[in-house]
Amino acid sequence: MQFTSMILSNAEISPGYWRMRLTAPQEFAAATPGQFVMVRVNGAIDPLLRRPFAVFDVGVHTPPQSGAVPQVYFEMLYRVVGKGTAMLSALHETDLLDILGPLGTGFDQGNADEEKLIVGGGIGLAPLYLLARELVTRKSPVRLFAGGRTRDDILCITEFERLGVECYTATEDGSLGEQGLVTEALKRRLDALKGKATLYACGPDGMLHAVAKIAAQYGIPCQVSL
Repeated sequence: MQFTSMILSNAEISPGYWRMRLTAPQEFAAATPGQFVMVRVNGAIDPLLRRPFAVFDVGVHTPPQSGAVPQVYFEMLYRVVGKGTAMLSALHETDLLDILGPLGTGFDQGNADEEKLIVGGGIGLAPLYLLARELVTRKSPVRLFAGGRTRDDILCITEFERLGVECYTATEDGSLGEQGLVTEALKRRLDALKGKATLYACGPDGMLHAVAKIAAQYGIPCQVSL
């Protein structure tokens, strides 16, 4: 569906990374983990094309005014890398965006009893929070493996921890968690599980290739969000 959305908040959460909360129609509450939206700044002719952003979270916002009707909202994470995302970062509360979505089929959440291992880094963590929340709701055991070049690339770990998700972090410069690649911690966990798990991943190409290789090595299912 296409709709006009009002920005509720737009804040930089780590150098170069932003988190935006926007209003949505009631039907948007049915968005599933792994879906995305196409965004265009209202009234803007440059850039012309909509840009895709993963749905980070969906919820209900209750305005502070007495008697106000609860409002469905969704959140997205984005990184400022060009003109389009720079325009987004300059927007403020009550500004409007043209939204198309939610789109895509999302993740297959599989067997609730099987441990779910979620791997992400940088803006790749965007579609994984809603996935983790839904898996926790289904009583699945969930672990997050978050990696990046520096601590600046490890986003929203506190939110995952509040869900009760056990989080492993690794950075190439050692500024947060282990020094090195988070896939090393992933392999240790898979060894402990004797390869009985499902993998989900979203992140840089190098990380996704490594996770796919590990999944093939252990003979376990792996779902990747691009």
